[in-house]
Amino acid sequence: MCFVHILRFMIELLRAFCIVVEEGSLNRATERLHITQPSLTRQMQALENEIGGALLERQSSGVKPTALGQVALANVGPVLEQYDAVCADLRRQARGQRAELRIGYIGSAAHTYLNPALAALRREHPEAKVKLLDLSPGEQIAALEKGDIDLALIGQEGASLSRDFYTRKLATLGVCVVMPADHPLASRRELSTTDLKKEAFIGAPDDEVPGRNQWITRLCRKAGFRPKFIADAASIGEVFSMVAGDGAVTLLPDYFAQTPPPGVTLVPLIDPAAHWDLLLIWQRGRAPRVLKAMVDLLAVTARPKPTG
Repeated sequence: MCFVHILRFMIELLRAFCIVVEEGSLNRATERLHITQPSLTRQMQALENEIGGALLERQSSGVKPTALGQVALANVGPVLEQYDAVCADLRRQARGQRAELRIGYIGSAAHTYLNPALAALRREHPEAKVKLLDLSPGEQIAALEKGDIDLALIGQEGASLSRDFYTRKLATLGVCVVMPADHPLASRRELSTTDLKKEAFIGAPDDEVPGRNQWITRLCRKAGFRPKFIADAASIGEVFSMVAGDGAVTLLPDYFAQTPPPGVTLVPLIDPAAHWDLLLIWQRGRAPRVLKAMVDLLAVTARPKPTG
């Protein structure tokens, strides 16, 4: 018997047990369940055999739960409620009707891209419930694979998921060199990668930001040198702290230049190969209506604004 059939069989036994206790009578329970008394008796015996103890005792007034049956009843109710709720939610999702949307995002991109799209979503879909999770790229990838989030707003680190998930490029951004505010190159209007040949670099751990160090390395090797990484920073706050404190540099997408923290300067990198992709990633299959709407609104938010 496959797992689904076993699960369904156990749920039916537990539900029948609860009905027997509610009715206090096998006869009345059979009427509700539309089965014969011998069939119901066999079900209760099967449940007791599975648990390993008597759950019901016959009395002159009908049947009542044993002490073990009382414990089972107290625990079975919440299990059945959760099972029913999960099944109902899955059915709504299968019909594309899920109203809750769980979004993982990198905090640094929230102001520019996520906030305007959320405001539009609230206007167009006031019934939608949105759960926001500020997660590192590595955490977003793990959450997508576990089904813990519906949509990821992630950097190019998420490109590795394109074979198993829907992926949409939201924007291609420029790159900035992050360096201490008193660095000799900090006053320059722009830099090329070759200007960084003698610099020490701050990287990122691969479990938190997969591929970040390899990306920096590829850019530097195209410029004729291999970067020297002196440390990895697990968060953007730690990146800025290390850059300011250790006199090192790193590369980040240019939207960080809008709100530079104290002690560091961000200078545009002008090399043609220096760009950074912002991606949307979501589960394959029929997408709920709210998810489709959010993807479209984020695309509108990221669309370049007309000039002139």
